[in-house]
Amino acid sequence: MKLRNCFWLLLLAGSSLLAQENLTYQKPSKEILALAEYERAPSVTMDTKKEWMLLTYRNTYKNLDDLNQEEMRLGGLRINPITNISSSVTYINNLKVRRIKDKNEIQVSGLPKSAKITNLSWSPDEKKIAFTNTTNSGVELWVLDIATAKATKLTSDNLNANLGNPISWFRDGQNILVKTMAANRPALIDSKKDLPIGPTTSNSEGKASQNRTFQDLLKNKTDETNFETLVTSELYKIDLNGKAELFKKADLYAGESFSPDGNYLMLTTVQKPFSYIVPLSRFPQKTVVYDKNGKEIKTVNEVPLNEIMPKGFMAVRKGKRSMGWRNDTPATLSYVEALDGGDPANKVEFRDEAFLWEAPFTSQPTSLMKTPQRFSGVTWGNNTTAIVYDSWYDTRNTKTYLINPSNPAQAPKVISDRNSQDIYSDPGNFETKKNEFGRQVLALEGDNAYLIGDGFTKEGQFPFIDEFNIKTLKTKRLYQSAFKNKKEDIVSIEDFKKGEVLVQIQSPSEYPNYYFRNIKSKDKISPITAFKNPFESIKNVYKEVIKYKRKDGVELSGTLYLPANYDRKAKKEKLPLLIWAYPAEFKDKNSAGQTSQNPNEFTFPNYGSFVYWVTKGYAVLDDAAFPIIGEGKTEPNDTFITQLVDNAEAAINAVDNLGYINRKKVAVGGHSYGAFMTANLLTHSNLFACGIARSGAYNRTLTPFGFQNEQRNYWEAQNVYNTMSPFMNAEKMKTPLLLVHGDADNNPGTFTLQTERYFQALKGLGAPVRMVLLPKESHGYAAKENIFHLLWEQDQFLEKHLKN
Repeated sequence: MKLRNCFWLLLLAGSSLLAQENLTYQKPSKEILALAEYERAPSVTMDTKKEWMLLTYRNTYKNLDDLNQEEMRLGGLRINPITNISSSVTYINNLKVRRIKDKNEIQVSGLPKSAKITNLSWSPDEKKIAFTNTTNSGVELWVLDIATAKATKLTSDNLNANLGNPISWFRDGQNILVKTMAANRPALIDSKKDLPIGPTTSNSEGKASQNRTFQDLLKNKTDETNFETLVTSELYKIDLNGKAELFKKADLYAGESFSPDGNYLMLTTVQKPFSYIVPLSRFPQKTVVYDKNGKEIKTVNEVPLNEIMPKGFMAVRKGKRSMGWRNDTPATLSYVEALDGGDPANKVEFRDEAFLWEAPFTSQPTSLMKTPQRFSGVTWGNNTTAIVYDSWYDTRNTKTYLINPSNPAQAPKVISDRNSQDIYSDPGNFETKKNEFGRQVLALEGDNAYLIGDGFTKEGQFPFIDEFNIKTLKTKRLYQSAFKNKKEDIVSIEDFKKGEVLVQIQSPSEYPNYYFRNIKSKDKISPITAFKNPFESIKNVYKEVIKYKRKDGVELSGTLYLPANYDRKAKKEKLPLLIWAYPAEFKDKNSAGQTSQNPNEFTFPNYGSFVYWVTKGYAVLDDAAFPIIGEGKTEPNDTFITQLVDNAEAAINAVDNLGYINRKKVAVGGHSYGAFMTANLLTHSNLFACGIARSGAYNRTLTPFGFQNEQRNYWEAQNVYNTMSPFMNAEKMKTPLLLVHGDADNNPGTFTLQTERYFQALKGLGAPVRMVLLPKESHGYAAKENIFHLLWEQDQFLEKHLKN
């Protein structure tokens, strides 16, 4: 009996050892490591006149120590309470400047040691750049003089960046408005030490409140108190010598915006009561306009707590929203109000009305325009010209209007009426330029405006510039890229008369670099930057966008990669295939069949795809199209599983028909909704040998008021939710699956618990599954240690379950 008991104890101990491993961080194989361990090129910004360039440098990855910091999760924020800035910010560690006409970069002098730079902001005259530096105990204000390339510290580390960028330039360019920590800030409450004084309670007043699943919400009175402590700031006016003057006493400042002429300042503050079911953005708010000296002029908006919203993506709150300064006038506010009560279910002729309200706000606001669909934006031009946009998600329709702001009685002219997902018909975006106030407005040359388009077509991508006449509403093509072996992106038009244009050009083996192009002399281009390709080892990899059809005739595409030494003519070796994808919803087959993939795009391997594995003898189909279509009144998710499997089968057939692969050795992978896709494919098909699912949601009953682009709630579409949930069908899953999740996921709906519970279900049902939880990681992974280990895990998994 004792021997039998000992036997069972040893067996249990053995199974426990198999279930968990004492595993330290690993690095991937040399082929993958050679690509993953690279030096990131600097990012580039330029002044409006294109005289100066700022180059910002940062580490290729964060490290685990960067993630292992104090953190408080309150009201949808993740804050470091010691430094008083977001705990997820990615810092710049070096700055250089360069005259664009010169070749040599100038190292900025005076920078802090071990710099942690963010919140860069050009001054109105573009001669200086303000930025913050984070120390071990707080956030400092610095300013860079561009001409001398010298940085100077203006304050101690007492800024409050808990609600984002704490600095705003005054119009004179000599002073900066800064949010600082309140002088009498109380100590934070430590919930581990301070006992609660009562329970946490919440009530429902019998009104429907169908909110999505939000992360990091307030949970109790202690959270409320700490949130208020961390968000409260004082506003100081600080000159370029560091002289500080109190501008506004302590409050919960959530937005600061100067009028274009600099004579007024709009301040938005968070009000009480706070909420335990929605994040900060839906707390009560009050917006007041002051003059530039801080004298109160007018309360222009008061927004109540917004816990109850109508259902649907087109639902908005009642009252004034989208309030901001009109860019082309000295001091006029614009805002929008819903005419349908914010409820998409209400049938009305017009959904929204836009208003103008001129400072000092002694007269009533005036109506600018009513939109048949939901107002989605405006590009200001001048007194007689502006461009207004509206859209409606359910139909995917978007319209563009030309209006006369000075004459609201003049009927708007519809200049574009299209399916927002129909990228082949996209007319492009109107070019803007800075006006006398330093604000971006419609670039007008006489009666002509200009459109810059991505240029997606059935034959490929050919970006363009069109001249649009605001009188005739006719367009004239001024330039279209003719590259067939490179990708050209049109960034901006620099000189309309001379035809000078800023572009970025790249190829599969040429890193993206900036050039000046003269569109009146098409072969004339002048290089600005010369960044090198850090991935030389894959420059000879074969790359092609392949197009194929689903069995219902829907056109699909994906970017196919083959190993550099693979003989595409003989095709003697049949390769294992890796498919990486992310489903997308459409309302029509035509839009679903269009592609934005460009084979001439620079090949930039990263942990977000399988491209690394082309160096290890795999074929890779990256960004494979997985459209989910619901035409008419049919919702896409009504046939989600069927379409998902059909997409996968079509992709495998397409590459197999080319003769490159062993179709019995195919794996699929995805992140977030792509992980959800992967789990469903392994559950409902026999197409794959294994799969990798990262940071997904697998039980849709835990997101009962909608997920991704699903607007119906669980009780309206129980069968859809249950059928689409891999957790509900776990008994069908028999294919090897690698589950990965960050243990601090901050994405709505993809709580780490989703992966943990799905793993427990699969393990309990005997499925071959491995779960890896990456310490300190959110929805996207950042630390070098975790990313390298992730690549090792994926490599080991694929070698075991696919290649061998």
